[in-house]
This record gives sequence, C-alpha cells and structure tokens, in this order.
Amino acid sequence: MAVLNGRRFGVLLAAALALLMLACASAEETETPDKTPRERMIDEILEAAHNQYVTTGGRLRRAQYSGDIYICKNFTVYCFRQAADHYRIGAYPDVRLSIPDNLPAKECTDYLYGYKWKDVGAEDGNPFYEAAAFRYDPSLSKKENQALAREFLRQAKRGDYFQMRANYYWGVGAHSMIFTEDYDPETDTVTWCDSNMRGENRNGIRYGLVQWNANKDIDWFVDAFCRKRYGATIYRLRDDMIDAL
Repeated sequence: MAVLNGRRFGVLLAAALALLMLACASAEETETPDKTPRERMIDEILEAAHNQYVTTGGRLRRAQYSGDIYICKNFTVYCFRQAADHYRIGAYPDVRLSIPDNLPAKECTDYLYGYKWKDVGAEDGNPFYEAAAFRYDPSLSKKENQALAREFLRQAKRGDYFQMRANYYWGVGAHSMIFTEDYDPETDTVTWCDSNMRGENRNGIRYGLVQWNANKDIDWFVDAFCRKRYGATIYRLRDDMIDAL
C-alpha cells in the first residue's frame, strides 16, 4: 500500500510540475513590455477622466463659472494635471508640464474662437504638439472641405486632445475633449471623453454631463466643425516623455 501511495504521489507531483511549467510558458508568451512614460501618462489622464465619470454617476454638474472643472476645457485641463507632475519632457527635464489655454478670441482673426490653443513651446512646458489640423478653406467647395475634414479626423489616436469650434446638436462654440481610443476604420467612428458637450440650463446656470467612451460616426463631427470660419486641431503628447525625477 505504501508503494502504491508513493507512485500516486509521484504521478501527482509530475502533473503539478507540468502544470506549473505550462503556466510559466503561457505567462512568458502573454507578458507585455513595460509601458513607456508617454503611455503611462495617457493612462493616468484617462483614468482621471474615468474617475470623474464614475464619481458624477450620470448626474449633471455645474459648468458655469471659471473655476468649475465641468466646463469642457477645464475638465480636460483637470485630467491633464492629475498626471502632469509625474512626468517631464525629455528635452527639458527641469521644466514642469503645463497645458496651453485656448487662443484668446481677440487673436482669432480668420477663424472663430475655439479652433486651436495658444502656441506654447516645449521649452515652456507644453508636452503636446499639433498632430493634425483642419481649417475650413473658403476657396474650396463644401464637399472638398468635408473630404479634408474626414481625413483629418481619421488621424485621431488614444490620448489625443481635440479642440474644435463647432455647431452641433447640443451647442455652438468651442469644445474640448480627449480621445479614449484610436479612430476605428471598421466603423468609421471616434471614441472620446469630455464634459459639458451635453447639459442643460437651470435658472440661468449651466450644468454639464461627463461622458466616457462616447462614440460617434466621424461625419457627425465633420458636420459640426466643417463650416466657414470654423476649424479643429488634434494635439498629441510628444514621444520623448520621461518620468519626473
């Protein structure tokens, strides 16, 4: 009986070792490389946006006064600041990161306010660069402009900041948002997070809704910003982001 138990033990031990080796092999096959500082910064920005989406729970929040984080631009700036102190630009490791304001209305001459940010250099802490831009060209037909607008928006990638002057179902004016996924060529859609694209006025006070993984066909956006004196810009984090020392 003792010999039989020993054999059983040997069989069980061999099986256990085989399973362990299989698990290790599987882990090695599925293991992914460490994320770059740029990728981690994007994760933290989007995590901040998602946390606000969960915290607000589909409830409207005040988006009226300059300090309200649920105004669209304030919301994207808030998300950026939750990650900004953890990172630096490789070329300027001693400069703290900051995100540019929108170009002031008085400096918007050919286009209406909201289509772009101020031009701030990396040496001053701006970790974004202009990855793509659309400006309505009055010398072209509407269809030609629409084709350019579609091509522009198809360049959207996860973590990109998007700034537009738009006229859409819920409002007219400047709007800021962050793409949460790459443009999807199979569905011809973009996916994003934002605040105050949707909302309502109560007794003269604006209240905005935080959205997460909102999704629309790109033609919905093209119709919104492909208009005379309108435009939009995609801003992307630089590749040389590093961890703050």
